[in-house]
Amino acid sequence: MAALVVAASGARLSSQAPNPTSATNSFFGSVTARAATDEALRLSLDDAIALGLKNNLGLKEAENGEKSLQGQKNEALQEFLPTISFTGDSGVHQQDLVALGFGPGVAKQFNGLLPPGAKLSEITRDDLTEGQLHFNQVLFSGPVIAAWKGVGAARRAAHFAKMSARGEVVQQVASAYLHSIAAVSEVDNARALEAADQLLLSQTHDSHQAGVASNLDELRARVQLQTQQQALIAAQNSVEKDLILLKREIGIDPGQRVILSDPAPYNELVSQTLEEILAAAYKNRQDYQNLQNQVIEFRAIHSAYRGQRLPSLSFSSYYGVSQVNGAGAHGNFAAIGTLNFPLFREAKLRGDADAAQANLEAVIAQLDDLRAHIEQQVRSALLDVTATRKLVEVARSNVDLATRALSDETDRVNAGVDDNLPLVTAQATLASAQSNMVESLYQYNLSKLALARATGIIELQYRDYLGR
Repeated sequence: MAALVVAASGARLSSQAPNPTSATNSFFGSVTARAATDEALRLSLDDAIALGLKNNLGLKEAENGEKSLQGQKNEALQEFLPTISFTGDSGVHQQDLVALGFGPGVAKQFNGLLPPGAKLSEITRDDLTEGQLHFNQVLFSGPVIAAWKGVGAARRAAHFAKMSARGEVVQQVASAYLHSIAAVSEVDNARALEAADQLLLSQTHDSHQAGVASNLDELRARVQLQTQQQALIAAQNSVEKDLILLKREIGIDPGQRVILSDPAPYNELVSQTLEEILAAAYKNRQDYQNLQNQVIEFRAIHSAYRGQRLPSLSFSSYYGVSQVNGAGAHGNFAAIGTLNFPLFREAKLRGDADAAQANLEAVIAQLDDLRAHIEQQVRSALLDVTATRKLVEVARSNVDLATRALSDETDRVNAGVDDNLPLVTAQATLASAQSNMVESLYQYNLSKLALARATGIIELQYRDYLGR
């Protein structure tokens, strides 16, 4: 019975930590920016989060998405700016006048106009050198204006998607760091219990040799020690795997040895009403702001399709200088204003507008659903914070009681009042209480991180929520 309790307490924390990979979630991967060295790296929670914000793969993908939208915004801006280009060329041109329609009869008529001895050749050869400066600009276009608004909203949406990704990185890295701290605490507890069991076995062996204790007492103490050794091995293995996951998220080589420099934090949050937290969430949640800008984007797209029925006005011109066969250069130019009226494309125009309207309504529905989802997340996070805080209080009390019980039972065994079976049971109870304490504190910190994330302020205030 005691062995099962100790084994279960040692495995509880590790059973809650799956082995996620970047293949399923890019936030579990990173760009490795630090090669492994022989020297151990001291790593605080702030250091880990800073490295995550610098190297995490999921955040880099979001940043690249924002850069891509910024490029598209610049492309859309060009529609409002004039396009100016210069072309220059020089070459030899040979023409067959007969092929161009100048038959022999036409040639005779021209020859009669030429001076004596001159004759119009049917094959001509010209040296042409010219340069042209072209100018084009859209003066008015409804679709272009709407597209500019849409791309601007899309870029803002990408910005908030990036900020939301930063919050995801903070939560993921902080959770992994806290889980590693909890796993280290499990190792410390298991190591302390192993030392106590080693001492108990030594005392029981001496008592058995002296004829005071039975062989069963020594066997029981030996089983207890080996069971605790198993729990210590499992806890150490869990720590190493948790650290590998943490290093993968923040860009440290998995082979780099790290030392976590921060202890498990604990504090009680400042009391806030549900209405205050919800108001902050609707103001600060980046995914909410992202969808709000997507609504603006799809409204602009819908307007762009509807604007295809409007006329568009553009202006183009060029000025060029030409020189033929080395003769003097002369200039030529053109200035053209174009007014375009769409007369009939009703099927396509209606189809584009209806599709854009459907997309707009879908995003509006998502925004309405997200608002309700935010309230659900905030309410659930508040309940978790309250419940896990109470669990920490109970767990602390249980550790104190189990410690006192173990001390009393040790005195009874040393006094010869009891055999060591109650002592082994008391040690298992203390091991379970200590493991529950570690797990409760870990879950309490996770719930506070979840509340900060649900409020949209985790990157700025995670220290305040964790009490560091």
